Amino acid sequence: MVRGKRGILAFFGILAVSAILGGFYGPSVDATTSGADQMEQSVKTFTQVLAVVEHDYAKPVNVDKTVYNGAIPGMLAVLDPHSSFFDKRAFDLLREDQHGRYFGVGMQIGPESGRTVVIAPFPGSPAYKAGIRPGDVILKVDDKSCKGLTTDQVANLLKGPRSTIVHVTVGREGWKEPLSFTITRGEIPHNAVDYYTMLSPGIGYVHINTFESEETADELADAMQKLDATRLKGLILDLRGNPGGLLNQAVQVGDMLLDKGQLIVSHHGRSSPERRYYAVHGNGGDHVPIVVLVNGGTASASEIVSGALQDHDRALIAGTTTFGKGLVQTLSPLSYGSGLALTTARYYTPSGRLIQRPYQNISYWEYRFDPQPSKKPEVRLTDSGRSVYGGGGITPDVKIPSPELDAFQRKLIQDGVFFPPIGSPLEIGVGDFTRYFLGERPNITRDFTVDQNVISDFEKFLTRQKVSYTPQDIQQNLDWLKWKIKREVFTSVFGLDAGYQVDLDNDAQMQKAVTLFPEAKQLYANVRKILAQRSAENAPVKP
Repeated sequence: MVRGKRGILAFFGILAVSAILGGFYGPSVDATTSGADQMEQSVKTFTQVLAVVEHDYAKPVNVDKTVYNGAIPGMLAVLDPHSSFFDKRAFDLLREDQHGRYFGVGMQIGPESGRTVVIAPFPGSPAYKAGIRPGDVILKVDDKSCKGLTTDQVANLLKGPRSTIVHVTVGREGWKEPLSFTITRGEIPHNAVDYYTMLSPGIGYVHINTFESEETADELADAMQKLDATRLKGLILDLRGNPGGLLNQAVQVGDMLLDKGQLIVSHHGRSSPERRYYAVHGNGGDHVPIVVLVNGGTASASEIVSGALQDHDRALIAGTTTFGKGLVQTLSPLSYGSGLALTTARYYTPSGRLIQRPYQNISYWEYRFDPQPSKKPEVRLTDSGRSVYGGGGITPDVKIPSPELDAFQRKLIQDGVFFPPIGSPLEIGVGDFTRYFLGERPNITRDFTVDQNVISDFEKFLTRQKVSYTPQDIQQNLDWLKWKIKREVFTSVFGLDAGYQVDLDNDAQMQKAVTLFPEAKQLYANVRKILAQRSAENAPVKP
């Protein structure tokens, strides 16, 4: 069978890669030969098991699915939580993210009750300009019905060559008939810096949502230029919910913020010698105080940046402890357009910290959602002599707890009444109330406020949708409800940037961070003084 052969060949391809790496880097000829013999026996056993399964299993077997979704991921899962196999579709998406752009209509979509809905069109995208709204249900793309299609399948229909036309039919709350849009596809950037603004005179704010894009550092430089970095009195670098990405982008961002010549990160592994990355250009003497916001969703490349800034006392780290991913994956293309991300090294912050959290002898769920820091965290020193800790993420200098959702708030999000907060592990909703509300009141202006009439509409909506609540639930969560409703209405009507601004206006962690600039300024001034003294003491004495 062709499908079976393709799956087996892919499996053999990965084993071949492992064999090549073992041949090049094995500790001795005897060990390499022994390993090759063991691998040959393992491959033989695997093919025998697969042949029996394909021939004798109670139902017909999709061999590709068995190998791609079972055997290969199972093999990698034994190693660590981050070594991953990508089929062609997933590998193409990964490459797309890295390149930072694709061609399509430009909107984020997601599943809801077997349908595909618009979460949000990207600001300035063809979909945004055409009038697509969050909450729109995608019914047809061109002449093809989307009923029964997965979100990925709908996304593939929406993508296409630049300047081509696509017809999108949607259902919208409050409209009896479907709406049709004719959209010209364009180049859609995956912005790594998704929002930046001046919080107040002299105080800048930049949110980096990923390091996956090869444009991350350039986008940060552009944002800093537009904020006029030379006049900033303080900068908040928001890395909350940033899952990381490309090492070279973390190094470039670190280079922009640290002093020239400072170590940013190092890494080494069993088969790779140590490599150290330094700030080649440096910040050019820009001494603006920096506060970095982090949380449990801050991982990998974003931990490299925050760890380097902390170790060199360049920034004050605030928020909650980061995820703790200190493993480096090397990406290798395989046959049939698939790919492999294999852990080949561990990275270390400038002070020598390994921040990888424990992952052995626990389930993937525990690793992902129930972080367990090392029982004996390693203690290192920053440039000024402050203690910092490894073995389970970056511990913030100033701990600012993340607001916790209460039971009623979680219920509203899980029932799809509201979107979940950024970085939440909850499955994303589609803002059902917002769709309903805008269907009733389409003419919203920027002076919109959530008054008692809006709250009454909200209560009627909950009753209509059979979502149980009490008057106490509404009263106790009144401020939160007003914020959520305004945030989603502004996102839907005025775009993502408007929604982000509403978020910032109600962001307790960010508001606390603004008060930390005197401390961040003193921290950086102190370490510069200490380093200058050390340099003078170590300078050669002329006879």
